[in-house]
Amino acid sequence: MATPSAGAAAEGKTARSAEARRRRLIAAAFLLPALVLLGALVVHPIGYSVYRSFFDRSGTAFVGGGNYREILTDDTIRTALKNTALWVVLAPTTATALGLIFAVLTERVRWGTAFKLLVFMPMAISMLAAGIIFRLVYDHDPDRGVANAVWVGVHDTFAESSAFPKARPGRDSPLEPAGGGDFVTREPVRAGVPALLPLVGVAPEALPEGTRAAKAAAAEPGKVTGTAWQDFTRGGGGVTNVVGPDEQAFAGMRVEAVKDGKVVDAATTRADGAFTLSAKADGARLRLPASNFREAYSGVEWLGPTLVTPAVIGAYVWMWAGFAMVLIGAGLAAVPRELLEAARVDGANEWQVFRRITVPLLAPVLAVVLVTLVINVMKIFDLVFVIAPGAVQDDANVLALQLYRTSFGTDANPGLGSAIAVLLLVLVVPVMLVNIRRLRKESSR
Repeated sequence: MATPSAGAAAEGKTARSAEARRRRLIAAAFLLPALVLLGALVVHPIGYSVYRSFFDRSGTAFVGGGNYREILTDDTIRTALKNTALWVVLAPTTATALGLIFAVLTERVRWGTAFKLLVFMPMAISMLAAGIIFRLVYDHDPDRGVANAVWVGVHDTFAESSAFPKARPGRDSPLEPAGGGDFVTREPVRAGVPALLPLVGVAPEALPEGTRAAKAAAAEPGKVTGTAWQDFTRGGGGVTNVVGPDEQAFAGMRVEAVKDGKVVDAATTRADGAFTLSAKADGARLRLPASNFREAYSGVEWLGPTLVTPAVIGAYVWMWAGFAMVLIGAGLAAVPRELLEAARVDGANEWQVFRRITVPLLAPVLAVVLVTLVINVMKIFDLVFVIAPGAVQDDANVLALQLYRTSFGTDANPGLGSAIAVLLLVLVVPVMLVNIRRLRKESSR
């Protein structure tokens, strides 16, 4: 026969069990909406994508691993894989490194907060807007693209282009090509006989501002004179190889007198196109060097097949370096200052303090930033889609963009698109697991 104390204990145990069941039911009731949403928005799409990846374009014929084999054999998808790997290596490391440098360098300056605000501001811009901005920045026309405007300005400082890049001898001209872009007279010139250097090919509106009418050079005893001009009369009526009253001069053009392959004298044409050489030029052939016809430098083709991926990565780094700087700056604020000061007292210079003290103490924060950016760049889509022109999108392709183009493009293949989505998930999951493991390890400390 049970004792009263045993009955009370049994009743207490039953009551505790009932309370535990009630708590579990309450927890389940609160979690149920979130679990339903998780299943509808995450689990079901993943499961359906895996299922759909084993079927053909129409979804009726089972193809097994055919879609996955196509991923490995299709050149466009393989390019997307290579570019994604390039993104994963370059973009997170560059953004993290810049964020670390900005955070450290701005720590001691009075305007550091303002600088950090400016660097972080791109985070407030959407990827679409940033893509439009950098599409203009990378425009090939220096009059529109900031990158090429700067590049061309620097280039022209050291190698200025010619004002007459299209000029060339006309038909029956006394000039002929000499190779390397030079033009020379067909016959040697004589002192006292003005030389004629007629050229065509420059549009009247393309002539430099302030160009004057050409004037035939007068003969000078013992000297070689001549004129370089545009042998073209607007509206017609001019005479070939004769300086007309309405024809324009080529001012500032270099003229060289060449004998036996050596330059014996040189001159620059005046505002009216005339020039004068000394008696040394008598019997020489006149040469117009290629520098007179150097094409204007148009800059770098940032969005060409070769540079389009680094250019888009640059736009991404511009946006996310501020994110890295803010997180690393927060971690830097928690670094014990006495450790840094102790290292300096022991004789360490700033580089040694940074490399041996600051960076190791910031390692957990750097890992958070790096892993977050790695996950982010694996899903990059909109920047590439907006910045890369249609002609080079195959060269700038990444997996997320290829997923969109394969699933919703003109030649849509949902089966192959689902296989790409599963591949992207498989690539992202290990990074996420590493991040979760790291967070658990830190929380257990």
